[in-house]
Amino acid sequence: MSRGFGVAAGLDAEVAIPLAERCAELGYTSMWSNDHPGAKGLETLAEFAKGAPALDLGVGVIALDRTPADVIAADIDRVGIDPSRLWLGVGSGFSKQPLTAMREALPELREKLPEVKLVLAAMGPRMSRLAGASYDGAFFNWMTPEFASGKREQVEAGAAEAGREAPPAFGYVRTAVGPDASERLAKEESFYRDLHKGYRDHFDRLAEPEGTVGVAGADNAAVQFALAAYTALDTIVVRGLASATLEGMGAVAEAAAPQG
Repeated sequence: MSRGFGVAAGLDAEVAIPLAERCAELGYTSMWSNDHPGAKGLETLAEFAKGAPALDLGVGVIALDRTPADVIAADIDRVGIDPSRLWLGVGSGFSKQPLTAMREALPELREKLPEVKLVLAAMGPRMSRLAGASYDGAFFNWMTPEFASGKREQVEAGAAEAGREAPPAFGYVRTAVGPDASERLAKEESFYRDLHKGYRDHFDRLAEPEGTVGVAGADNAAVQFALAAYTALDTIVVRGLASATLEGMGAVAEAAAPQG
């Protein structure tokens, strides 16, 4: 099991570059960014690459209904990311038939992005099986350790049906540390719970109290104890819930750093 560190896209270069340097020192193996209409995750990754050229890079995830494969390929060229270092998370966004959309998108993604490792955003059982059968990885989001274990089994089942080895499982684990950790996690979670039908259905399946899906620790020991439960993930992507400063994000990175 390895750990990556993730942020919201658009993090200032003055923060992103030294944060990546610090994460490399702490033993993280990859740096991640989400992607949203206001900021491109690939641009944030390009800043991370300046600070930690040896680390892998990951974006989780780019919605294909908003950014098609040819635009993604052009963005990778534009920002200068080495495609062989990139784990590209992709999702269906607001597509009316998400499973069909992601199955049909794969051939073009392979054609336009031959060196990139393609990771499918998987929340439901059928998408998890598709990730196992056809993609280079599965990306989970907003899951308890127990729910992630069930999704991992579905990825493995899809791979077995396709006669291939199961690809790695990645997942964002929202993480906050300090006296206001619970409030930070609850605020982040409340936004996603009603973002769209896919998330509403997902949180209904989780059936967990609001503000509890993720890690909120008063100190470093509490954070480490909670993260250790995510054994279903090959890479825990610690999604820092902190102010967009080196001090704030650095504190989360240190609290959640790989151990041993």
